[in-house]
Amino acid sequence: MLPRSMTVMLTTLTLGLATLTSGVAIASKGPALKSGNEYMVVANYPNQMHVLDLATDTVYKTCDMPGRFGPGALQVAPDNKTAYILNNGYEDIYGVDMDTCDVKFHAKMAQSKKERTKTIYAFALSYDGKELYTVQNPTLMERDHYVVQPTRLAVYNTDAGLEAKPERMFPSPRLVTAMQVGKDGGLYMAGADIYKMDVKTGKYEVAVPSRNWQRERYVQPDVLNVWAVQTPTKDFTILYTTARFQEGSEDLNTADWLYGYFNINLETGETETKDFGPITELYFTGTRSPKDSNIMYGVLNRLAKYDIEKQTLLKAAELDHSYYCVTVNQTGSKVYLAGTHNHVAVFDGDTLERLNTIELPGGDMSTTTAQVFVR
Repeated sequence: MLPRSMTVMLTTLTLGLATLTSGVAIASKGPALKSGNEYMVVANYPNQMHVLDLATDTVYKTCDMPGRFGPGALQVAPDNKTAYILNNGYEDIYGVDMDTCDVKFHAKMAQSKKERTKTIYAFALSYDGKELYTVQNPTLMERDHYVVQPTRLAVYNTDAGLEAKPERMFPSPRLVTAMQVGKDGGLYMAGADIYKMDVKTGKYEVAVPSRNWQRERYVQPDVLNVWAVQTPTKDFTILYTTARFQEGSEDLNTADWLYGYFNINLETGETETKDFGPITELYFTGTRSPKDSNIMYGVLNRLAKYDIEKQTLLKAAELDHSYYCVTVNQTGSKVYLAGTHNHVAVFDGDTLERLNTIELPGGDMSTTTAQVFVR
């Protein structure tokens, strides 16, 4: 039996450590979000989700995530209270209350013990936030071989809790890696083409031809469908590169090499396929300015700003390293770059002057989707 003095000392020490541990946990969660304030959510290694305050361009709070990191793709619910993150090696989607950091929703992609199922970035929320849609790529793990299964679309109720099961499932086009939902309820799925699916029946059609476009003198476009950025203008925008032959020629040596974008206005359903400038370098993502729809920003190794109608490069900013994902604040006054490393770079939307660098706790952001919203 320990002497009373030692027992008291150990008890005090234990209580102190518990309080310290509790304090760290609370501090890591941070305060609730404030109504009317503008924020950004991103994720990074080792397995964290961060909410950034865009008034001060600082880290507002950090939430620890369950499972393991990867890819950290994000969508914010229409009520701007819940962030949905694809994580755990592309195999689980979690719904996180951004005020408390509590996980309120969890959907495991695999539907049986023998199944390994991954979602390659392709998930989206209904316009009212009541349903979540994800394209799943299942494989049966047999003892001595794997059996690839048909790709499917799974539909979940977002109030289904921590053991969410699909409410319905439909066959899906393959190769879908980015999605958004229109105001009319149609699900836009970017794959070989951009499809529009009726989420009640599973029927789909081509909304915007990509691989199968029929543009005179144009070669088949090259498209990277990864980051489904939720824009202030409710646009679903994806970049493409292509070549346009000279009149009467099919010589690639004399062709015009062009950047362009596919766009779906999620409010109206209007679609657009438009070139915006010559290829001088590669960009991974692009977005138009909410204060001037004729301005396009693109990013990878430089931040670039284009006049769409004139198809000219207006400005470019040198970067300290590559960034994958570009987005803007609600007014278009600031441009934010994320992805790779643990830096979120902030630029003036007009001059492309670098304003700030937000350094995140932790490591690389990998392929997280930077999403801006107003609480």
